[in-house]
This record gives sequence, C-alpha cells and structure tokens, in this order.
Amino acid sequence: MQSQPLPLIMTFGVSDPVGALGVQSDLAAFAVHGCHGLSVVAGILVADSAKVENLHEVDSDWMADQARVLLEDMPVAAFKVGAVATVLQLAAIAEIVSDYPDAPLILDPFLTALPDSGLADEEMLSAIRSILAPQTTVLMLSQSELGRMAETWREGHVNGEDTLLEDVAELTTAGCQYVLVMGTRDDIGTCSNTLFDADGEVARVEWKHLPGPFIGAGNTYSAAFTALMARGMDAKQALFAAQEYTTGTLEHAQRFGMGKFIPNKFYRRQHGPASINDH
Repeated sequence: MQSQPLPLIMTFGVSDPVGALGVQSDLAAFAVHGCHGLSVVAGILVADSAKVENLHEVDSDWMADQARVLLEDMPVAAFKVGAVATVLQLAAIAEIVSDYPDAPLILDPFLTALPDSGLADEEMLSAIRSILAPQTTVLMLSQSELGRMAETWREGHVNGEDTLLEDVAELTTAGCQYVLVMGTRDDIGTCSNTLFDADGEVARVEWKHLPGPFIGAGNTYSAAFTALMARGMDAKQALFAAQEYTTGTLEHAQRFGMGKFIPNKFYRRQHGPASINDH
C-alpha cells in the first residue's frame, strides 16, 4: 500500500479515439510526470490521425455529474480545461472549479484540430473570457487566438507588440493570474512561448520549429505544464520544463496511420529515463 498517493489532476475535454488529443492525450502526459488523471468528457470526436471529422457534445449536466462524483470522493491537485463543446459546459466547469480556488487551473481552450478551433463562436469566446479566465492560473493560447478573443472587447484587429500587451493586460486585470502566449515569432523567425502576469513579461522560452506535420503538440505541452504545476512547480519553472518535454515528444514522434505524426509521450522510457526531479 502506498501511503503517499500520486497527485490527481482533473481534466475536462474531448475524447479522441486516436489518443493524440483531448483527455486521452492528457492522461498519458500526466502519467509520465508522476500524476494520475481523472477525465471528464465534454465531447466525443470522430477522428483519425489526419483530421477531426466531427464532434458530438455530451450533455452539460452529465459532464458536471462526472466531475462532482469524482470530487466528492478524492482530492485534486490541479485542473486542466481543454476544448469543450458548449457555453453551458463552460458555465458548469466555472461553477465547479470555483469551489476549489487553491488548486491551479490551466486553461487551454482552443483545439486547432477542430474545424473552427472554437474561434468562430463569439458567445464561446466571451464566456471563456468572462466566466472562466478570471478563475484561471494560466491561460494558454496563440497570438492569433488572443487577437480573436480580444475582438470581443475591442473593435477591429490590430497587430503589434503594444496590442498584444494590452490584450494580455485585459485578461490579467480581470483576474487571470498568467497568460501564456504560444508560438510567437520574432523578426528572424525564432519561435517562443512567453509567460505574462499583471506586471508584464515573466519569462520566455525559445524553441526550434520541427517539420512534422504533428497532431496534438499543443495538447501535449499544456498537459505537461499542468502536471508540473500539480507536482509543485511554479508557472515559470513549468514553462521551461514543459517545453523541454514537448520538444522531446516531437523529436521522437511516431506516425501510426496515413495522417500526421503523434507526439511520443513515453520517449523518455524508450530513449533513457529522465526524472521530474531532474528539472
């Protein structure tokens, strides 16, 4: 009998039959980082390794029941919220996590594999901003996703560093502790992920673009980031450790079918173990 149980993480998201996205992907990344995942399914994908064909939503009450039953039974060290299907689901999640303010909440709401990535629904964007982002420890999104969300509070779309900082400030002022802007490029094409808080830039990690094509790279990063925070890392430490891990999963990615490469979340076991304590 183990007296010290693994940290438990509750993840809300879609179910992917390939295991490249959503809760299945999360569970694998959590396990690699010494955590146990509890999955709350918000939708079921019809997908293969090339693309997502369709998304069937789960009733929001059924989804909430999944979470409530689990939370009445066991303590959770962190929450991860991925792509969900409806505003009603977002509202239910916001109500649930509000009862656990001490557990880090990582919000990665946009799934690029979906036909519209969740960006076409202005009501969904407004709900993310108004009811879930204020409770969030780290909101993860690309610069284009941030810009699309920002259209719900400003007119037009303007590119530029000043605009990015203003958009980040809108979210941190509303209560979001950190905003992690993914995949920005500088003038010479260097890719980076940048972590912001209410005072501005906290840290930045650069990474090398790999040719791919991949499916599930962003999902892998956010799941690793969540697990690292569940294990006690702060957001700045998790930024670098999650990037190192994700790069490794992509360098050892595998092609199971005729579609895209899938990050190999277990590459450390196959190519030399690395303990979480090494970070």
